[in-house]
Amino acid sequence: MSYVVMTEETLHPAACSSCAKKVMLPISVFTFALLSLFLPFSLRAEESLRCGIDRLEASCFRELSGMRVALVTNAAGVNRNGEADYLLMLRSGVNLKFLMAPEHGFAADVEAGRTIANTVVANALPVYSLYGATKKPDPSQLKEVDILVFDLQDVGSRCYTYISTMKSAMEACEEAGIAFMVLDRPNPVIPLPQEGFMVEKGYDSFVGAVNIPFVHAMTVGEIALLLKEQRFKKLDLRVITMQGYSRERFGDEYAGFRFVTPSPNIRNVNTALLYPATVFLEATTISEGRGTDAPFMQFGAPFINSSELALALNAYRLAGVSVQPVTFTPRSNKYQGELCHGLKLSLTDRKGFRPFRTAAALLLELERLYPGRVVKDGRFFDLLAGTPRFREMITRQMPLDKIMEESFRQIEQFNRSTPAPSYLYR
Repeated sequence: MSYVVMTEETLHPAACSSCAKKVMLPISVFTFALLSLFLPFSLRAEESLRCGIDRLEASCFRELSGMRVALVTNAAGVNRNGEADYLLMLRSGVNLKFLMAPEHGFAADVEAGRTIANTVVANALPVYSLYGATKKPDPSQLKEVDILVFDLQDVGSRCYTYISTMKSAMEACEEAGIAFMVLDRPNPVIPLPQEGFMVEKGYDSFVGAVNIPFVHAMTVGEIALLLKEQRFKKLDLRVITMQGYSRERFGDEYAGFRFVTPSPNIRNVNTALLYPATVFLEATTISEGRGTDAPFMQFGAPFINSSELALALNAYRLAGVSVQPVTFTPRSNKYQGELCHGLKLSLTDRKGFRPFRTAAALLLELERLYPGRVVKDGRFFDLLAGTPRFREMITRQMPLDKIMEESFRQIEQFNRSTPAPSYLYR
């Protein structure tokens, strides 16, 4: 794999005065990668994090010069100073034709699953919905631009739909014959190892559009490279990588970087860590905490015996997490206005935590204690899991270690077949 490397030593004559020490040295049309990728970790660890948008801004958006541009983004698409990506582009003279917004809308404040309407920002800049009548950019819209730029904050779980939006956008760009650029951002939970089942044939959906592990340990830029290799070989893909990024750090461990909530219920990095442990409850009769002050960090239902469930889960000695009985009354969603009894999850060791293992243990005990009363939508559960196998093993009360062994075998096969260049960071 060849790269275009951003250096700090070479001045390009076309660079603006405020960017005099930044330049892009072309080596390939496919990918932009870090010079710092090849530096020792001890040197890179002291660097402040710069996301794709920061590096693009540092070059005065020279990579978009002379192009008609569209941008997929939302309220979390900001630079290290908290300034919106689209406003930076407009201020720098980028010929920005329109924006596109994913699930949760441009303001990232709409509840999951609700359709999003088109809107307008900055007085006259259109924002087209990618979670309304269609989830894929319209060919007629793409005729107006030369490149579609993607700048969305992912949370590290396959069912979170922003990587599905990216896949649909890549497909549309390949069909339209235009370039696709990813401005890479941190996977906030990337130190967690890969966990969960792969997507089985017939179970791909918008909550499982990319065949990667459920907890995938990849950035959106790395996933884009994988998709190009697997599906979109003719696509002109350009990835602006991060500088000062490490697979050893969580998203809130970087100086100068602030994790901005990408949707209403993922409010911080700890929620993103717990999300893959509790998100399967969306397909059950158990509240996953939506409509409370701790979504995905607590769960419950009117019929649960909290103390009994806590005792059962504690017997698993789950790493990195503790559980405490809790009561709450959701203001919206499941059991709105009803008193729910359940458990609150608290992280005790983030790097030791295994969210999918926790999810499996939780579901095993809920099914054992309340047989036939938990999973209400088997098809949706299977789409979240990427396979019916997980639900079947829960229903049959298979040992936790057996569930984990079967999923790990699938992950090992994935990693044996994944091209090494897809991984951009150490």
